[in-house]
Parts: sequence; C-alpha cells; structure tokens
Amino acid sequence: MPSLKDLRLRIRSVKSTQKITSAMKMVAAAKLRRAQEQAEAARPYAERMERMIATLGARVSSDAPALLAGNGKNQTVLLIVASADRGLCGGFNTNIARDARAFARQLKGEGKTVKILYVGRKARDLLRKEFAADQVGFVELAGKKGVGFADADAIAVTARDMFARGEIDSAYIIYAKFKSAISQILTRQQIIPAPLPEVQADASASGGALYEYEPSEEEILEAVLPKNLSIQVFRALLENVASEQGSRMTAMDNATRNAGDMINRLTLNYNRSRQAHITKELIEIISGAEAV
Repeated sequence: MPSLKDLRLRIRSVKSTQKITSAMKMVAAAKLRRAQEQAEAARPYAERMERMIATLGARVSSDAPALLAGNGKNQTVLLIVASADRGLCGGFNTNIARDARAFARQLKGEGKTVKILYVGRKARDLLRKEFAADQVGFVELAGKKGVGFADADAIAVTARDMFARGEIDSAYIIYAKFKSAISQILTRQQIIPAPLPEVQADASASGGALYEYEPSEEEILEAVLPKNLSIQVFRALLENVASEQGSRMTAMDNATRNAGDMINRLTLNYNRSRQAHITKELIEIISGAEAV
C-alpha cells in the first residue's frame, strides 16, 4: 500500500498534468475556430471548380489534357498522406496512417507500385518502417502560423511534375475531412487524373443554360486543371488542420476529465490511509497507557 507521502506526490503530479491538458484544450479551441472558418470558406470554391471541370470535361471529345484523361496506365500510384506534425490529438494521426497503410497494401496486392509523399511528421513516423523504400518526399509544416496556398501549390507542383515525367500514373491525397470537433471523416481523394463525375451534357434538357466557351474547352482545361490540383490539395490541408485541432480539443478535454476523476480517487485513498494511520496511533497510545 502506498505511503501518505507517495499519495501526496501522486496527487500533486496529476494536478500539474490536469493544468497542462486544460491549457492545451483552450489553445486548441481557439485555433479550431479559425481553422474551421478557413476550411468552410474553401469548400464552395473547390466544389465549384470541380463542377466546372466536370462540365468542360463532358464536352471534350478526344483531346482532353492528360491531367483529366490520364496517360492510359494505372500502374504507379502516388499517395499524399496528410497528417499532423504534433501528437496529443487522440486517434487523428493513427487513423490516417491506418487508412494509408490499408490502401497501400491493397494497391501492392494488385501488383501496382506505390510511392508516398508525407505531409506532416506523424504519418511518416508511423509508416516509415513498413514503407521506407516507397517514400519520395516529406513536407513539414511545423512552426508555421497556418497552412498557406503556397504550401499546397508546392505539393501540387511536385505531383504534377512527377506525372509529367511519367514517374506516376495517378495520385491520391488521404486526409481527414472536418465535420465537427468530435467527428472527422477519413477521405481518399483522387487528384490525378482529375475525377470526372457524370454530368448532363445537354443542360437545356434540365432547364438550365447552355454555355459556349471561348477559347475552346481544351484550352480552358489546360489552364484550369493545374490550378484545380493546387486548390484541391489546399482544401484537403485546411480540412486536415481543422480536424487536427478538433481532435486535439476533444482529446485534451477527455484527459482533463480523467485527471479530475483520478485526483478524486487518490484523494479518497489518501484520506482513508490518513484516517487509518491516525486510528492506529491512537490505539497504540491507549494500549500503552492501559499497560502502565
């Protein structure tokens, strides 16, 4: 049974931990609000860009750009795995790494070659042992006030150059889409070639407007597709930052509550031990007095 001194030290230690987790929760809550606003502001722009490319792509016949039509192969796949540079955010990093690991194993099981570009330190640390030979790059965003478009554009340019050189045939980005502070949606999004959802080619059939483009659809796509790639990566990174802060706030809130419960249990044990110690001393004093 621990001594009274051990229990006092333990209670003091847990209280110090509780102060740290409570402070981290408040910091994460403050960062979450800004990150959520940025992620939600980026969604409409990225979605409209996807719709425009889908409309243009449906009207292109055979001269579609490679970023839309692909190169006719799907043997080498690039996985952009976006995670956090720091821990203490619950299962956020673990879930992303687990999904990336499962997807990479699935692709390798189909006989494909996998290349991995890590964005964030934690996913690299979790996957480095198994996929050390597959790493082609690493981007660390720690120390920056926030994710900027320049960071996403650099990642998109790297993927685009690899595709242009024939080093990869397709690319996916794996991230957590923000839903709420307690819920994030793991997402695998194909970014090369750009996915082309089914759209109604004849807009007049649905009562909508029928647009004519100048210059041609092919020229517009050539200019827009690289920008769309950067925008989709930027949106994914913003969603990931919001998800990270939400997960960290929830994890630190749970840790603070658990620390409070542990303090209550330790305090109860301390009081019981102290009471038993006092009772024992009183019995010894009374027994000694009666013996005399």
